[in-house]
Amino acid sequence: MLPLPTRCPLTGGEIIVTRIYCPDANVTIEGQFAVAEPPFAQLTPEQLRFVEAFVRNEGKLNRLEEELGLSYPTIRSRLHDVIRAMGYEPGKEETPVVDRKQVLADLEAGLISFEEAMQRLQGSDS
Repeated sequence: MLPLPTRCPLTGGEIIVTRIYCPDANVTIEGQFAVAEPPFAQLTPEQLRFVEAFVRNEGKLNRLEEELGLSYPTIRSRLHDVIRAMGYEPGKEETPVVDRKQVLADLEAGLISFEEAMQRLQGSDS
Protein backbone atom coordinates (compact mmCIF):
# COMPACT_ATOMS: atom_id res chain seq x y z
CA MET A 1 0.00 0.00 0.00
CA LEU A 2 1.34 3.43 -0.92
CA PRO A 3 1.47 6.28 1.62
CA LEU A 4 -1.22 8.93 1.24
CA PRO A 5 0.17 11.94 -0.63
CA THR A 6 -0.24 15.22 1.22
CA ARG A 7 0.00 17.44 -1.89
CA CYS A 8 -1.19 17.13 -5.48
CA PRO A 9 1.66 15.60 -7.52
CA LEU A 10 0.81 17.84 -10.50
CA THR A 11 0.21 21.24 -8.93
CA GLY A 12 1.45 20.91 -5.35
CA GLY A 13 -2.00 22.04 -4.22
CA GLU A 14 -4.17 20.72 -1.43
CA ILE A 15 -5.50 17.18 -1.65
CA ILE A 16 -9.00 16.28 -0.51
CA VAL A 17 -9.73 12.61 0.05
CA THR A 18 -13.19 11.75 -1.26
CA ARG A 19 -13.41 8.05 -0.47
CA ILE A 20 -12.13 5.84 2.35
CA TYR A 21 -12.48 2.08 2.61
CA CYS A 22 -12.39 -0.28 5.60
CA PRO A 23 -11.53 -3.82 4.42
CA ASP A 24 -12.46 -5.36 7.79
CA ALA A 25 -16.05 -4.16 7.48
CA ASN A 26 -16.07 -4.00 3.67
CA VAL A 27 -17.42 -0.46 4.00
CA THR A 28 -16.70 2.52 1.77
CA ILE A 29 -17.35 6.02 3.04
CA GLU A 30 -17.55 8.92 0.64
CA GLY A 31 -17.25 12.59 1.52
CA GLN A 32 -14.60 15.28 1.66
CA PHE A 33 -11.81 14.62 4.13
CA ALA A 34 -8.87 16.97 4.65
CA VAL A 35 -5.39 15.49 4.57
CA ALA A 36 -3.26 16.73 7.44
CA GLU A 37 0.39 17.19 6.59
CA PRO A 38 2.79 15.44 8.92
CA PRO A 39 4.67 17.96 11.10
CA PHE A 40 7.95 17.41 9.25
CA ALA A 41 6.52 17.22 5.71
CA GLN A 42 7.89 20.63 4.74
CA LEU A 43 11.49 19.72 5.65
CA THR A 44 14.05 18.84 3.00
CA PRO A 45 15.75 15.43 3.16
CA GLU A 46 18.88 17.16 4.49
CA GLN A 47 16.86 18.88 7.22
CA LEU A 48 15.22 15.57 8.14
CA ARG A 49 18.65 13.96 8.51
CA PHE A 50 19.67 16.86 10.74
CA VAL A 51 16.53 16.42 12.90
CA GLU A 52 17.26 12.69 13.17
CA ALA A 53 20.82 13.42 14.31
CA PHE A 54 19.52 16.10 16.69
CA VAL A 55 17.14 13.61 18.32
CA ARG A 56 19.74 10.84 18.37
CA ASN A 57 22.08 13.21 20.23
CA GLU A 58 19.31 14.28 22.62
CA GLY A 59 19.52 17.88 21.41
CA LYS A 60 23.07 18.31 22.66
CA LEU A 61 24.70 20.59 20.12
CA ASN A 62 28.24 19.74 21.20
CA ARG A 63 27.58 16.08 20.40
CA LEU A 64 26.09 17.10 17.06
CA GLU A 65 29.26 19.06 16.28
CA GLU A 66 31.26 15.92 16.88
CA GLU A 67 28.98 13.60 14.90
CA LEU A 68 28.46 15.89 11.92
CA GLY A 69 31.92 17.45 11.91
CA LEU A 70 30.44 20.94 11.82
CA SER A 71 31.11 24.06 13.86
CA TYR A 72 28.75 25.23 16.59
CA PRO A 73 27.60 28.28 14.54
CA THR A 74 26.83 26.00 11.57
CA ILE A 75 24.83 23.63 13.79
CA ARG A 76 22.85 26.59 15.22
CA SER A 77 22.23 27.92 11.72
CA ARG A 78 20.91 24.56 10.53
CA LEU A 79 18.71 24.26 13.60
CA HIS A 80 17.31 27.74 12.91
CA ASP A 81 16.66 26.73 9.28
CA VAL A 82 14.64 23.73 10.51
CA ILE A 83 12.72 25.88 12.99
CA ARG A 84 11.85 28.39 10.24
CA ALA A 85 10.88 25.62 7.80
CA MET A 86 8.40 24.40 10.40
CA GLY A 87 6.82 27.86 10.56
CA TYR A 88 8.37 29.17 13.77
CA GLU A 89 10.81 31.95 14.47
CA PRO A 90 13.95 30.89 16.37
CA GLY A 91 14.73 32.67 19.58
CA LYS A 92 11.20 33.88 20.14
CA GLU A 93 10.13 33.08 23.65
CA GLU A 94 6.48 32.51 24.23
CA THR A 95 4.76 35.01 26.48
CA PRO A 96 4.09 33.34 29.80
CA VAL A 97 0.44 32.66 30.46
CA VAL A 98 -0.90 34.61 33.41
CA ASP A 99 -2.81 32.51 35.91
CA ARG A 100 -5.69 34.92 36.43
CA LYS A 101 -7.16 32.93 39.31
CA GLN A 102 -3.82 32.95 41.13
CA VAL A 103 -3.42 36.70 40.63
CA LEU A 104 -6.91 37.29 42.03
CA ALA A 105 -6.24 34.91 44.94
CA ASP A 106 -2.98 36.73 45.71
CA LEU A 107 -4.83 40.05 45.59
CA GLU A 108 -7.59 38.77 47.88
CA ALA A 109 -5.01 37.39 50.32
CA GLY A 110 -3.25 40.75 50.40
CA LEU A 111 -0.05 39.33 48.92
CA ILE A 112 -0.05 41.85 46.06
CA SER A 113 -1.46 45.33 45.60
CA PHE A 114 -4.29 46.23 43.25
CA GLU A 115 -1.78 47.96 40.96
CA GLU A 116 0.46 44.89 40.83
CA ALA A 117 -2.53 42.66 40.11
CA MET A 118 -3.54 44.94 37.24
CA GLN A 119 0.00 44.88 35.83
CA ARG A 120 0.10 41.09 35.94
CA LEU A 121 -3.31 40.75 34.35
CA GLN A 122 -2.30 43.17 31.60
CA GLY A 123 0.91 41.24 30.97
CA SER A 124 3.49 43.70 32.29
CA ASP A 125 4.82 41.97 35.38
CA SER A 126 7.57 44.53 35.90
